[in-house]
Amino acid sequence: MRRFVIAALVACGLPAAGSFGQEGRNEFRGDEEAVRSASAAYVAAFNKHDAAALADLWSPEAVYVDRNSGEEFVGRAAITEHFQALFAASPDLKLAVEVESVRFLSPNVAVEQGTARVLEKDAEPEAVGYTAVYQKRDGKWLLDRETDEETDASPPSNHERLKVLDWLVGHWVDQDDDVRVETECRWSKNENFLIRLFSAQSEGRTESSGMQVIGWDQADDKIRSWTFDSDGGVAEAVWTKHGDQWFVVNKGVLADGRRASMVNVIKPVDADSFTWQTIERSVGDELLPNSDTVLIVRE
Repeated sequence: MRRFVIAALVACGLPAAGSFGQEGRNEFRGDEEAVRSASAAYVAAFNKHDAAALADLWSPEAVYVDRNSGEEFVGRAAITEHFQALFAASPDLKLAVEVESVRFLSPNVAVEQGTARVLEKDAEPEAVGYTAVYQKRDGKWLLDRETDEETDASPPSNHERLKVLDWLVGHWVDQDDDVRVETECRWSKNENFLIRLFSAQSEGRTESSGMQVIGWDQADDKIRSWTFDSDGGVAEAVWTKHGDQWFVVNKGVLADGRRASMVNVIKPVDADSFTWQTIERSVGDELLPNSDTVLIVRE
């Protein structure tokens, strides 16, 4: 069993060939296109100054909040009147929208995030980050609520996103009478990635070694890692924190071509130690037992 634990630690999450990072995308692909089409229709109606068409893209009970005044407009009639007044006061007003992401909270609720730019003659373009909630009504995606946020501040850097794993930096050891596993973790030169170098030694010789790169996936808003071992295996993983534990869901390909997967559960104990357990491990069509929990200590 101990050998299995060491193998799981060194592999840091073996793997699944093919397209990584596609989890859940296919299920809502048609709906995502519909939401994006609704967003495009909103921009088109706005730029035509067609207040009625604009209001029809909102749900009947929708709440629109004017970012400048904070005033709420509830329902399509109130929203129509608001935009009619806005267009009358600003006849040159235009809108450009960049949709950054669409995610689904349920089959009938979607959240769109992006950046809107309000364009007006002889005025500097105003960029505003927004979050829009859509509801699916009778097969049609309608806006239900939209909130704006000023985008003057720069978004968090990759380094800032990864600082939640800063406790991994250092030299770590897991050892018993047979095997010693050493892991060295450091920031990359530009501090946009964490680099982990690992090796397993037994009876004075290195049995396995490799490298793992941990980074921030801007497209999926997730922490992701890529692992390469000395045997030729490759892996990709998504890191997610639940409570005080990190769940690292790995998929990849072994050196012999077999697909493999596992979930590594990592729990910080204190500044100088953390526990590690591997669960839900499979190689090819074979399911393997969960490992024992081991304690990794800082050297």
